[in-house]
Amino acid sequence: MSPTAALYDPDALRLLEARATEACGGYAFTLMQRAGQAAWRYLLDYWPQAQRIVVACGPGNNGGDGYVLATHAQRSGRDVRVLRLDQHAPRSELARRACREYLESGGRIENFDEAMPAADLFVDALFGIGLSSAPDAATTAMIDATNVQPAPVFALDVPSGVDAGCGHVPGTAIVATRTLQFIAAHCGLATGKALDHTGACDFASLDVPSSAFDGIPVAATALGPDALSGWLQPRPRDSHKGSNGHVLCIGGDHGSGGAVMLCAQAALRCGAGLVSVATRGEHVSALLAHCPEVMVHSVESADALAALLLRATVIAIGPGLGQASWGRTLLDSATTAGKPALLDADALNLLAATPRPVPSDTILTPHPREAARLLGTTASNVQADRYAAARELATRFDCVVVLKGAGTIVAAPGEIPRVIAAGNPGMAVGGMGDVLSGVIAALRAQGLSAFDAASCGALLHAAAGDAAAGDGGERGLLPSDLLPHLRRLANPQVRPQVRR
Repeated sequence: MSPTAALYDPDALRLLEARATEACGGYAFTLMQRAGQAAWRYLLDYWPQAQRIVVACGPGNNGGDGYVLATHAQRSGRDVRVLRLDQHAPRSELARRACREYLESGGRIENFDEAMPAADLFVDALFGIGLSSAPDAATTAMIDATNVQPAPVFALDVPSGVDAGCGHVPGTAIVATRTLQFIAAHCGLATGKALDHTGACDFASLDVPSSAFDGIPVAATALGPDALSGWLQPRPRDSHKGSNGHVLCIGGDHGSGGAVMLCAQAALRCGAGLVSVATRGEHVSALLAHCPEVMVHSVESADALAALLLRATVIAIGPGLGQASWGRTLLDSATTAGKPALLDADALNLLAATPRPVPSDTILTPHPREAARLLGTTASNVQADRYAAARELATRFDCVVVLKGAGTIVAAPGEIPRVIAAGNPGMAVGGMGDVLSGVIAALRAQGLSAFDAASCGALLHAAAGDAAAGDGGERGLLPSDLLPHLRRLANPQVRPQVRR
């Protein structure tokens, strides 16, 4: 994908469709023909050998797109059948016209009867961007049958059953091999449960003029790994450790020293000039032996932390912090120190238990359960609309929020949210969040704004996870496996060597 991609919500997409129709001289069917033709060309690109093609058509314009594709396939000599339910007869005039043209081309329509016919390719054209509730029982049976048949599945615009606005899957939904979005990319297909349903995701512009996008609000921006080079510029030749910031990592209550060490190591690998750790005395020797580059301090009270806070450029607090009195005391000191701060893990749980103001340039990095505690709701509700949860957290605490998970979302007051288009399921293991905290804190210490540090850090972390998974697979991936990849990816622009 490109380094950045604009994502739109369903309201914006409907307005874009209306403007695109105007650009077609007011002929809405022209736009439907373009969608069906684009889908047919896409089919030929990825499944050129498919001869038996089943197209499931719904009652609306998404079904109309399916009829147009089916017409192209019929005229090409393929063995095509449209499959639908009785209640899915075309309702819109556009869909009825597309259906008539398909039948006039010699096409056939069959009713779904609980079993899918054998096919080389299944095309999903049941529902488009308008679906926001769970499919009814008959449609659910049809979707379930589609998901268990062996042929690849090609979804038109949106995998049916997925909410295109937020990525929620309220019931059952098509699990597509590939999805082709029309006109623009949909924000709901970039995060959360939707990522288990889209497969490879592309979009066709349908030749909509760029002027149609004027004034249309962008819901979010997707960031691909190539965006890293925009933030991670080569350092000046006269750099020194003081110019690259001093990160103070606070955490590691009894039995949790590894968490804060992962945070510190990640901060070093991402370029912080100095990294200190404030932790329990029992961890000092082990941490120094494991990573002598880190300055480790035994801190048993707020008084012992004060001098370290003064020297820090950025504070990262939470990894292994615990929720006992030790952690609460250190969090109180950290959030009133007047320094840029990142709060993760138990720092977030303590914040949820005892809400307090945090500085406006603070970065919160919750996973869905931590976000739910901060919002006083459930993790299921957070996942049902990750954009809304991230926006609410950013507004409530007036700071930057990194809502972790599939399609991590970075939100801040007054900013268009950013979605991380990288990462993999192998990263769902304890300690990955500790590494992320160190990555973001290091970038913040090197001068990036809170929003940019959170965005670049989340992307760098996800890209390193993908690189590490490429070494041996996702299952069994360890947070420490990311460390060498973090260093490499944090240097995307290599300065040419000067020969003397």
